[in-house]
Amino acid sequence: MHADSRPGSIAVHTRLPGGSHTVHDARRVAGPHRGLPSWAWLVARGLGAGALLVAGAVHLQQYFGPYSAIPTIGTLFLVHFGAATAIGLALLAPLEHVAGRWAGALVALASAAGIALAGGSFVMLVVSERGPLFGFQEPGYDPSAIALTRASEIAAVILLGSSLAARFATATRKARW
Repeated sequence: MHADSRPGSIAVHTRLPGGSHTVHDARRVAGPHRGLPSWAWLVARGLGAGALLVAGAVHLQQYFGPYSAIPTIGTLFLVHFGAATAIGLALLAPLEHVAGRWAGALVALASAAGIALAGGSFVMLVVSERGPLFGFQEPGYDPSAIALTRASEIAAVILLGSSLAARFATATRKARW
């Protein structure tokens, strides 16, 4: 097997027994040198959605703890849960099959929204631990919940960012959800 040497070419020629040959699309040739599989972005997207749902669940659990009585912050915990649930479920949905030509834009929008929600929430937590945020400073009611929230929000940002990069950075054909 040898690759076509013309610039910009993606054809791979395979010599068959008897002297004939066939041409393959190089994007479909498997091998360790080809980089990530075309479905790797789906794995990152699904794991990022899961991390976002975990962060939302922790916010809901904490809301029903001490945070429901705190003005503004309690409401933001509920908003975070609702937004994380909506975005996480959208990322898990087969948008490529239901959105037609708008699928790429919807995937990018949902991923960017997840990154913004998780990243913004992480920053707000850091700010509230070091000084007041909306008149509230985090006293550390539940250190394990704070650690889980931090980890899931960081994971969501990294995974969804990786998914976006893998999905849209190259022109190669991607697997559909």
